[in-house]
Amino acid sequence: MTPDQMTVLRLLCDTVVPSIDHPDDADGFWARRATDLGVDQALLVTLPPEQLPLVAGLLDALEEQGFLTATQAQREQILAAVADAVAPLTAAILLLHYGLTDAHGRNPNWTRLGYPGPAAQVPQADPPAITPLRPDGDLDLEADVVVIGSGAGGGLIAGRLAATGARVVVLEAGRYRTEADFAQLELLAYRNSYRRGGPAPTGDLNITLMAGAGLGGGTVINWTNCIRTTDRVRRQWAEHGLTDLTTPAFDKHLDLVWRELSVNDRCSEFNRPHEAMHRGAEALGWSFATAFRNWDEKRHDTLIAGHLGFGDASGAKRSTLKVYLEPAVTRHGARVVDGCRVDRIFTENGRAAGVVGHWTGADGTRSGDVRVIAPTVVVAAGSLDSPGVLLRSGIGGPAAGRYLRLHPCTVTLGDYGTDMQGWWGPPQAALVNEFAAVEDGYGFLMESVQYTTGLGASALPYTTGAEHKQVMAGYKNLASFIGLVRDRGHGRVTVDDSGETTAWYSVDDELDVRNSQRAIEAQIRLHHAAGARGIRLLGHGLAPWSSGESLEEYIARAREIPLRAGGAVLFSAHQMGSCRMGEDPATSVADPRGELHDTPGVWIGDASAFPTASGTNPMITIMALASRTAEHIAAEAR
Repeated sequence: MTPDQMTVLRLLCDTVVPSIDHPDDADGFWARRATDLGVDQALLVTLPPEQLPLVAGLLDALEEQGFLTATQAQREQILAAVADAVAPLTAAILLLHYGLTDAHGRNPNWTRLGYPGPAAQVPQADPPAITPLRPDGDLDLEADVVVIGSGAGGGLIAGRLAATGARVVVLEAGRYRTEADFAQLELLAYRNSYRRGGPAPTGDLNITLMAGAGLGGGTVINWTNCIRTTDRVRRQWAEHGLTDLTTPAFDKHLDLVWRELSVNDRCSEFNRPHEAMHRGAEALGWSFATAFRNWDEKRHDTLIAGHLGFGDASGAKRSTLKVYLEPAVTRHGARVVDGCRVDRIFTENGRAAGVVGHWTGADGTRSGDVRVIAPTVVVAAGSLDSPGVLLRSGIGGPAAGRYLRLHPCTVTLGDYGTDMQGWWGPPQAALVNEFAAVEDGYGFLMESVQYTTGLGASALPYTTGAEHKQVMAGYKNLASFIGLVRDRGHGRVTVDDSGETTAWYSVDDELDVRNSQRAIEAQIRLHHAAGARGIRLLGHGLAPWSSGESLEEYIARAREIPLRAGGAVLFSAHQMGSCRMGEDPATSVADPRGELHDTPGVWIGDASAFPTASGTNPMITIMALASRTAEHIAAEAR
């Protein structure tokens, strides 16, 4: 960047997080500017290289509008006028200001936020159980089965098939990391264990996506909320041809996964946000349930559990990495290549014959092509990337990339006037399921979320520097609820000329709009019944509610907020359905067993196989379907 662009960037950072004179500032919170923490330099390091020209152009546009000579108030007016264009950069500044840490793993803003940071004592980490293949050049392998991706579905299928004696190769785009790598730090976790470095928007900017990346996939960093596939969803999927899902045959898979993951409700302590949720639900007469979690009781540490979204340093999490992949390698000879992006599947005489891809060393200094010859290919790269593998390969039919479901989530914050210590304990220890099937089998769950400082700050809509700091000054008093909607409508995944995937999604299905509005109202009423003195829907252009004001008028305004970019802030941690199973090749990618309609030997093994949205945290359903798919693959091989 030019010197002028750097000057505008620094000024932009300090406009978003300015220095403010305040009498209550013993910890320097109010006086601290973004550049005092090096946010401007961190931005240049963290932004993807392809985005730098866009940022430079935006900085030039700000300079042309007089940004360099304007007052703080005038600069804020300029930002308000170009809010849509500058919003991603503003969010990145806030993410870094409240998430960056020093050499000791601390951020000076955390003192005001009441956040103690990582747990001081963590157990001795087990030595790594897996040694991935990391050659000095190109790699050629032969196998009976090659599995693309290693999350909830791919990891299980690899483990199941390796245990039958099959020669299994697992190709994972992310890296192999263990407890020793998990420092309980938000930004480090995003960089190391999340797809595309952390929170990333859909192509239309409507929804922020969160997805895992690494050996074990999302099961390494998800929040361990285990929910069995509901009967109504099983009946609906049977209508798509998965007829055995309504029989005891599928119960067998659910029960097996439940046991293998050591699922229990004895490590689901309620923190103060969960206590508020329970209190509110009781006052309203709504159903409330303690969450079941895939967790080793012997290794349980409540303080470390509060950071499990950054990787579990205790070793208690029963991820696919621990339960399936480690035995697959250590006992059954499976081979793993991490840092490997699969470019395409190749075929012979219309059948799967193997895959080609490219691997890169962790330090970026080594790389090579990867070719695996195998008659069976399992595509389990996640619903955002599995379609890309098929589309780049020219297989999968017209439904590849379509029918993407996201469980779009709205978020509300309740101000309880006391330190809620949301960083303590498991992030999802309970839920309200009163409205899970409020209309035509569709509805929403209300749950809590992982405590974060960076993402939490960036999700709060920016108006002025002083107003945002005022909210953050009271951040420790806030509790977050989400409304997780089972979406009937759908989006899509496309690939660009370079083969990279982009997700597109608009909440425009009439039922989804109604249920999102219902979820917003229910969250507000839940906070109110729990005793919140203030309530804030994360959304642009809507002032928060304060005690003494009309709750009904606030709910009415909140229900009208647009469900898109510039309106409600929407998140998705569950991506499903983009390579779905079904009987009709025109509307589904795979048959009801999971094998592609148009390419025998290629199977779908992740949440992209869901015919419709699950309506619950999907891990158990993904794994039960994967167990079923592995059974079909093994039967085909006999």
